[in-house]
Amino acid sequence: MKKTGVTILILLLFAGCTYAQQKTIQERLGYSRDTKLLIVHADDIGVSHSENAATIAAMEKGMVNSGSIMVPCPWFPEIAAYASAHPDADFGLHLTLTSEWRLYKWGPTLPRDQVPGLVNSRGYLYGSVADVAKHATVQEVEQELRSQIERAKEFGINPTHFDTHMGSLLVRPEFIQVYIKLGREYKVPVLMNGDELTTDPVIRSLKSYATEKDIVVDKVWMATGEDFQGGANGMIPYWTRVLKSLRPGLNCFLLHAAYDNEEMKAIAERAGGFGSTWRQADFNFFTSNECKRLISDQHIQLITWKEIRNKLMKE
Repeated sequence: MKKTGVTILILLLFAGCTYAQQKTIQERLGYSRDTKLLIVHADDIGVSHSENAATIAAMEKGMVNSGSIMVPCPWFPEIAAYASAHPDADFGLHLTLTSEWRLYKWGPTLPRDQVPGLVNSRGYLYGSVADVAKHATVQEVEQELRSQIERAKEFGINPTHFDTHMGSLLVRPEFIQVYIKLGREYKVPVLMNGDELTTDPVIRSLKSYATEKDIVVDKVWMATGEDFQGGANGMIPYWTRVLKSLRPGLNCFLLHAAYDNEEMKAIAERAGGFGSTWRQADFNFFTSNECKRLISDQHIQLITWKEIRNKLMKE
């Protein structure tokens, strides 16, 4: 009888552990298995006054409920002041190792001689991810990212999550490991896409780097230049189609809200994807009544990185 009782107890414990492991991210967060969770997330905050102003407006008046800040950029102090004054807002850090615009540049937060592999001959961060992968050391990457995180905290920002500008932290396995390590250390989720990313077998999927401590997003969506139809309403077909196709799980929209004004035109110098009209169209859609109606009609549950952090990372 004793052996039988012990065997049953072991089986029950095993079954309980198996059930816990099979729980979906929705269930871990306290929602039903069939819930369509969505983070509406604005990238590139801090890159310009236009990006800051449009993102703040989209968060206060539209459906954007999250965003990430670029610490090395010139307009970082403005958005840091806003984030400090609005502690309930969901702001993470858009960890930055590149400076991609032709005439609008920035360098690292650390002195250039401390991270020589991160800067070009003029002292700016490299313009391409490929150059970062080629020249930067793992030690330099970690030092600069830590500097960005600590600088954000000094300015009064309490980051809710980390993500990576232009995917520069996903180009080498060692960079991915630093990315995940910093999230665990600072007890915040890092954006990890469950979709397969590349044909490279080493970094084909971030799932292989994740443990039960990490958060993996089931699907990440972002409009490319090919998805953009041009003009102020150029994002309506793409985002409407995406909202109607959303499936249960944790989903994340990456958008880039900015005004199509002289400042943003001078920075971007392009008309299509990632240009000022592309960003204005993102802003227009996510501040529209149509966007609000679609989210309601499709029974989508909005969620923030802060809620995920507080429920799953601060335990």
